[in-house]
Order: sequence, then structure tokens, then C-alpha cells
Amino acid sequence: MSDETVTLINVLRAKPGKQDALIALLKENMDTVVRTLHGWKETRLIAAEDGTGVVICSEWETPAAVEAMRSDPGMKACFPKIAQLASLDSFQGRMAASAAR
Repeated sequence: MSDETVTLINVLRAKPGKQDALIALLKENMDTVVRTLHGWKETRLIAAEDGTGVVICSEWETPAAVEAMRSDPGMKACFPKIAQLASLDSFQGRMAASAAR
């Protein structure tokens, strides 16, 4: 059985002065929606030091879990709120290489 783990990368470009509000919204959504979804494994938020955006790295058990997340009513309710604070670019993939000290 192969490891189907999917990494979902979302790059959000915050509107000027909106990075803190964006992070607060994303944290709230992680705590109230994402944590409840089947197939979710982990999410990390990485904030740009210059206040221009946030990268969301999340891991999901399967591609089907990612698709289910995208159609979840709680997630759908969050997407317009995100759009008020940032633009979004998203892609999914699998680990190609890794290094650690």
C-alpha cells in the first residue's frame, strides 16, 4: 500500500495591513473547522515577516480528503472571508525531497 499523503500549499497575498486579521481568521478556521475534517493530518501557517502574506502548508491523508475539505460547508463559508483579506494561489503535491539537520 503506497503512502497517498497529499501536501496542500496555499499562498495568500495579504491586502495592505490585513496580515494579522488574515492569520486570526485562518487560526479560527483551523480550530473550528479544519480539525474536524476527515483525512486532515497537520496544518502550519507561515507568516511573511514583511506583513505581505501567509503560506498554509497542510497535509491530508488522500487526494479525496482534500476534495472533501474544499466542499465542506464550513470551509465554503470561510473562503469569501479570506478573499476580503487576501488573494489566493493553491496547489497540491507529494513530498519530492526532504532534508533536516
